[in-house]
Order: sequence, then structure tokens, then C-alpha cells
Amino acid sequence: MSALINLSLRVDKLPKEKFVQGKDGAVYYNFTIGVNDDSNQFGQNVSATDSQTKEEREAKKPKFYLGNGNVVWTDGNIKLADKKDAAVSKEIAAADLPF
Repeated sequence: MSALINLSLRVDKLPKEKFVQGKDGAVYYNFTIGVNDDSNQFGQNVSATDSQTKEEREAKKPKFYLGNGNVVWTDGNIKLADKKDAAVSKEIAAADLPF
């Protein structure tokens, strides 16, 4: 583990039209977490925004902020997540898991 982040999210601000029904029947909401190098006047350096589509980013649509927080612990190393091969993901999805 390379970091722990505390974040307060304004659930009442989540646009209902952006909720997504998953294949498992659960309801999901996609958002983006940003970690800044510097803290603001409240000691916060983490923000959560509504995820944007490629078209929204290219059109420079303003970010919709949902909440903020701070990094409470880090070992100094945050790495990019490895992208999983689609074939591997299908194998995992098809596996007979006990849960």
C-alpha cells in the first residue's frame, strides 16, 4: 500500500442521471480523485470530481466538484495501476468463484 486518503463526498450533489446500472445489478457512480502536491488553506490536497467523458474534457467543460479531503499517510510511492488484458478479465469473470 502506498497511500491512505480521507475524503468527504457530498452524496446529495451526485447527479442522478449519471448513476450506472452494473451487470451485477448494483448501482455505480464514476468519479475522479485528484491528489495535489500542495494543500489548500484547510489542509486539503485531495478532491473528487464527477468523471468526464473525452468529449467533455476536449470541450473544456468545467469540473463538477463533489468533495475534498487529504492524504493521511504515504510511503512516498504512488504507482500507475497495471492495465489488465481483456482476455484475463474474461477468464476471471467466467471463473467459478465461491462468492
